[in-house]
Amino acid sequence: MNTPKIHDDSATPPAAMLLMLCVYVCFTFLDTSSKYLVLAGVSALIVAWTRFAIHVLLVGVFLRGWREPSRFRANNLPAHILRGCLLFGSTMFNILALRTLQLAETTSIYFFGPMVITALAGPLLGEWAGWRRWLAILTGFVGVLIITRPGVGVFGIGHLFALGSMLSNSFYVIMTRRMSASETSESLILFSALAPAVLLLPMLPFSLSLPQDGWHWAILLMLGVFGAGGHWLLVQAYRLATTTALAPYPYSQMVWMIISGWLIFHQLPDRWTLLGAAIIVASGLYIIHREHRLRLRNSASLDTEAETLAKKL
Repeated sequence: MNTPKIHDDSATPPAAMLLMLCVYVCFTFLDTSSKYLVLAGVSALIVAWTRFAIHVLLVGVFLRGWREPSRFRANNLPAHILRGCLLFGSTMFNILALRTLQLAETTSIYFFGPMVITALAGPLLGEWAGWRRWLAILTGFVGVLIITRPGVGVFGIGHLFALGSMLSNSFYVIMTRRMSASETSESLILFSALAPAVLLLPMLPFSLSLPQDGWHWAILLMLGVFGAGGHWLLVQAYRLATTTALAPYPYSQMVWMIISGWLIFHQLPDRWTLLGAAIIVASGLYIIHREHRLRLRNSASLDTEAETLAKKL
């Protein structure tokens, strides 16, 4: 798509909305397929590695890396490797969590990530949150406690893996923010999948739990398509609308996860999971709203300063 970027935060074209909904349908297929495979006995490591390996191949094909290889040059290779390992950790922990948790449970805990990122952005990026956003972060944490319910026999290894996935992804996002100023978009997309695919290659011979039939092999190979396709659609959506305008749409994944869990695994989240998810989503949406208001206020302040300066000149 060659549509120019839209800079008006209030303008969200229908095409961008549709793309964002398709993005999280792809990610729902990715998680559903991963859960299906690990429950069928396929190694979690095989599932994760295949997802990244096919992602690398698709990025090379669709971005035509052989034409302008300079676009993929890494200015800080160690940082790329660390960032790729964080993404692998997030993916691997999520797959392990899906062995015992419902899709809606892992997604609810994952939604606490934006609040963790807001908290970490202060010490790591110098982007400090005010007391209102800190209150929203604490409220979101209450939602996590409602879902996991530690101390009442509900909290298990699956919840621990889900929290590990969420934390790994939070640090991955923080690194992406820091590296985006010095690295190309193409290198960030490529190395996030290439680093874990290469580093984990020597471990594959020790993972002998492979798919047993053609159907499972087909699902395994589709993992990379769902992952890479979702990220590609995400890029297209951000070409049409601003980050602020599209920020609430990730929460639509909860709907797809509940539907997928019911259709494929005959599972529905209990009332505690739904209550905790509602609290986390509400807290996340408030943080999005608050950051949007602060951006508008800062923009208005800069415009006023520029107007004052112009009058003095």
